Amino acid sequence: MSLVVTGTIGIDSVQTSSGSAEGVMGGSCTYFAAAASLLGPVRVVAVVGDDWPAEHESALASFPQIDLAGLERRTGSSTFRWGGKYHDDMNERDTLFTDLGVLEEAPPPVPDQYTDSKIVFLANTHPAVQAGMLAHFPNRELVVADTMNLWIDIARDDLGSLLQRIDGLVLNDSEACQLTERSNLVEAAAAICDMGPTFVVIKKGEHGAFLHHPDGQAVLPAMPLDASQVVDPTGCGDSFAGGMMGHLAATGRCDLPTIREALAWGTVAASHTIAEFGLGGLQAATEESMRERFDRFRSITSF
Repeated sequence: MSLVVTGTIGIDSVQTSSGSAEGVMGGSCTYFAAAASLLGPVRVVAVVGDDWPAEHESALASFPQIDLAGLERRTGSSTFRWGGKYHDDMNERDTLFTDLGVLEEAPPPVPDQYTDSKIVFLANTHPAVQAGMLAHFPNRELVVADTMNLWIDIARDDLGSLLQRIDGLVLNDSEACQLTERSNLVEAAAAICDMGPTFVVIKKGEHGAFLHHPDGQAVLPAMPLDASQVVDPTGCGDSFAGGMMGHLAATGRCDLPTIREALAWGTVAASHTIAEFGLGGLQAATEESMRERFDRFRSITSF
């Protein structure tokens, strides 16, 4: 089924214990699309400024299953930029700067040929912008969104309205607790579903993910990696969502067993992302490497 993602494309500067990278491609839409494209076609709706490097566009275009007809390069505007420094515990990071640039302007237009999209993923951005995008997809059958602590802090009402219009929500454990004011993730997940979504996926970083669904629950660990394979966690959550949604689009189903398997594909995609700065890990991924890791992950998690 046709999958479309809306969100941010940016330019990142990242510092980790493994090194640093300046001016690499980032953004929620970027990592999602790259990961999802390893499992099937994905359409992109996003906007960048005229300062977006040509090599970044070439890198994104190198993924053959990404449709970039919905990517707008806006003259006279600047691309979203973010800088961060990770602690030795890579679950913790400090934001060094955020330049919103084009994100402070009107959202990008949606191409007419995208309006038949059946599966919509609203990657992390302001919930009012996410909600506004839904009008462009009248044939949508499954809508899943991501969010973050900033929007819970400053746009809770908009986020609450969005939750009533979507089928699934993806967020991390601290955000789930913040949104629901509950410290227990099982209770937090149930409370989020009471706000509107049918299911919720709570990301727990190196500790995997938790799924709450009307038909049951599921828990998956992260892919076990040694230290040499852990370089930069930026974009891992978005890659996880991309792998998950790529599988749901490929199967055309959204029942509990299918979502559980989708979480595994998301985990495999994220394990490629973390191995290099920027999109390097996903660019190096192949259908064979994805399948090999998926099979290995299945054997690890079976009992």
